[in-house]
Amino acid sequence: MPGALVLMGSGETSPTMVEVHRAVARGLRPGARAVLLDTPYAFQENAADISARARRYFARSVGLEVEVATGVTGADWVFSGPGSPTYALDRWAASGVAGDLRARVRSRQGVTVLTSAAACTAGLATVPVYEIYKVGAEPHWREGVDLLETLGLRAVLIPHYDNAEGGTHDTRYCYLGERRLARMERELPSDTAVLGLDEHTALIVDLESEEVCVAGRGGLTVRRPGSVTVLPAGTRTSLAAVRDLAEGGTPGAVPPPGVAGPPEDTVTLEETTRSCEELFKAAVAGPDLVAAAQLVLDLEAEIVKWAADTEEDSGGVDQARELMRLLIARLGEAAATAPLHPLVEPLLDLRAELRGSGRYETADALRAAMARGGVLVEDTPDGPRWSPAPQTGCIPGRRG
Repeated sequence: MPGALVLMGSGETSPTMVEVHRAVARGLRPGARAVLLDTPYAFQENAADISARARRYFARSVGLEVEVATGVTGADWVFSGPGSPTYALDRWAASGVAGDLRARVRSRQGVTVLTSAAACTAGLATVPVYEIYKVGAEPHWREGVDLLETLGLRAVLIPHYDNAEGGTHDTRYCYLGERRLARMERELPSDTAVLGLDEHTALIVDLESEEVCVAGRGGLTVRRPGSVTVLPAGTRTSLAAVRDLAEGGTPGAVPPPGVAGPPEDTVTLEETTRSCEELFKAAVAGPDLVAAAQLVLDLEAEIVKWAADTEEDSGGVDQARELMRLLIARLGEAAATAPLHPLVEPLLDLRAELRGSGRYETADALRAAMARGGVLVEDTPDGPRWSPAPQTGCIPGRRG
């Protein structure tokens, strides 16, 4: 069995990480046992839904049939992702899973994929992000599972390293920000490095060859007091080189042997949503209402692609759906000032697409928007039929 440790900063069940999952799953034997550890989010009311979405993602996009489990014994491939790092730590320590995970990596066998909250536990210390960022606890560390120690790395792992959701306040470094991280760094042993893993970015370690690859759209930051080195996506280097950086080696002494650009298919849903909105505005102003209707269809297709994402970063599926409803309403408003015939047919096509994909609520919103724009749509056994809405008001020349 191939041995690999994969750590992801975020995007673990999104289109941006599909190729990473496929690459590490290719070497698995036929009928390999694939296990999803739901521990980090098991306390959430929607835990079953998160697991179901993750299982669909791996089945459809990666070709892995995954079972939800509480242990890793006998598993060829293990995955754990979003939720609370400390909730997972407490339960893994009590059940022995923490030791089992260390043994997997130490034996250099099997694929172990830890992402987001689970990745946060991979170092010698863990950021209690829920307690600090959401509850207001004083910045502090919790002991980690420390898979990195089995690779000769004395380090902590911080996912969501380049997070920018805060807007006006600093949410980098897994929502800590520079002020809190700098304070926490001083509490670490002096020989400890911080490994920062950007969102939609993976660190892949081949446990047999000890080759290290950074994939995705961001980078891996190796941070020591007085020095910061960034290995961008596309970097291929050795585990020894990363160890040297983590121990305070000079970046120039361990250049990565090969650096390529990031994969093309790493656009996030947030970026796609912003782009669709801007292009839609331009199409309506044109006016090119057929193009505007096509952009709504394109946005719907992207929402379907991202529907399995178990950890929605800023600009998630819900926000994209809200924008799609808004764009549909704007199409209806545009109908009031445009000739009806060139507009109505593409709108009916859009409504049929929405109904065909089960988006009945959005299709009804489009029908209502068309009515406000002066077009009535009636569903008949022979298909939809439309007509201009009757005008209301007083008849000129008549007195009541």
